[in-house]
Amino acid sequence: MPPSSSRLRLAVDLRALVPAPTGIGVYTRALLLELSRLGAFDIVGMAHKTPHFADELGAAGIAIEIQPAPLGVLWQQRVLPRRLRRGDIDLFWSPITTLPWTCPVPSVVTIHDLTAVLLPEMHRFKVRWSVLPFLRRSLEEAAVVLTDSQATAREVAFHFPQSAAKLRVVYPGIDAEFRPAGDDAVARTRAELGAPEGYLLYAGTLEPRKGVGLLLDAWCALRARDPRTPPLVLCGGEGWKSADLHARIERLQSAGLIALGRVPRARLVEVVQAARVFVYASVSEGFGLPPAEALACGVPAVVADATSLPEVVGDAGLKVPPGDAGALAAAVQRLLGDQELEARLRAAAVPQAARFRWDAAASVLAEVLVTAAGARR
Repeated sequence: MPPSSSRLRLAVDLRALVPAPTGIGVYTRALLLELSRLGAFDIVGMAHKTPHFADELGAAGIAIEIQPAPLGVLWQQRVLPRRLRRGDIDLFWSPITTLPWTCPVPSVVTIHDLTAVLLPEMHRFKVRWSVLPFLRRSLEEAAVVLTDSQATAREVAFHFPQSAAKLRVVYPGIDAEFRPAGDDAVARTRAELGAPEGYLLYAGTLEPRKGVGLLLDAWCALRARDPRTPPLVLCGGEGWKSADLHARIERLQSAGLIALGRVPRARLVEVVQAARVFVYASVSEGFGLPPAEALACGVPAVVADATSLPEVVGDAGLKVPPGDAGALAAAVQRLLGDQELEARLRAAAVPQAARFRWDAAASVLAEVLVTAAGARR
């Protein structure tokens, strides 16, 4: 893509799209596609390996450059700066928490959460090694620091007060495919899952830091109290330190637990649409995209009253103290047993989710990037 004389040349870190995309990968892809529609930038995505969605991004007019390196962090710190020094890039955006130690062009960084700092034991060594040595420097180097929520902005301002004046909250969006389904489609999905009366749902990585063990505790307590409690469906791939968790999941399948593993995107949408209640007990979330997607499908949520989750669910869900399996079980039981409450939360779900739009996020991001490009370094 030749540079335009009237448009800024923007380089973007695509490392979140190299493995199978999870939350940050979804964020990166969606915002890049929206930015390309705005037409204000000549965009070049860069990574150490070919990213997922390379063809889709290319069709949207986004150039893809691969500078091979054995590890993403080595590429970021050694290879990328040399590439940015060529003089054909006006600014750089990292949607993946850190910047090169020396970034030769104006830069913007997105900080999704501070769990690597506040809960390092919940991350692989690889994650800690690629984030912790570079985070403070990245916050100092960036012209603007983006966060996904007010909660994360407050955490960054508290732990890195020198960056407080640079902070800008840009809520992520929700893909349009997450929307309420018709009664027939809901009934069909529930029948396929063997739960004709509906089910509780968790969607996301299956690992301890997401509160999945706590959710299992709550669901087991509900089933022991009332065997008519709906089945629990778990949808997502295996995460870190999850061997014991997965052994427990295997054992509970004979008691009505339904573990789907990682499913194709279209199937995930169907499973979310047909849920009766979405339950998310994670105690630290930069935004919490899965419950937001559930709300967009008209499904009420029960979430931990922690970090960004109250911002995400608003009045369309119930909030419980983090780490309290009894409170989680009580909230789910209350929602299942109160038709008026369930109807009220369902009615509030889609309007709450409508606050989170990728086009709106991209418009704010574009404004931030233009401002950053003109920042004095």
